[in-house]
Amino acid sequence: MSERFFLYDDTVDTKTRFVSFMGENQRFDLAIIQSDRYYGKQIVLDIQSNRFAIIGEDDLKEPGYLEFAYKLGEEDAEELRDFLYQLV
Repeated sequence: MSERFFLYDDTVDTKTRFVSFMGENQRFDLAIIQSDRYYGKQIVLDIQSNRFAIIGEDDLKEPGYLEFAYKLGEEDAEELRDFLYQLV
């Protein structure tokens, strides 16, 4: 059996915020993780759909990004985008 080659193996302190809110069409249950990684972006996990993305302000401005990452319709993605703009 060969040795495992790690690209990195770090332990970092994080700050995690759990948020649940009801949109017009669906409920959002999110875990928002902040750390010193990912160039100031945050990991946003949608607990209901088991999907996540690394999100910064530039990603929120990217057309179709949230729709693709979380498999959302345009209206639901806009509600999530409005909320996430308050965080980044």
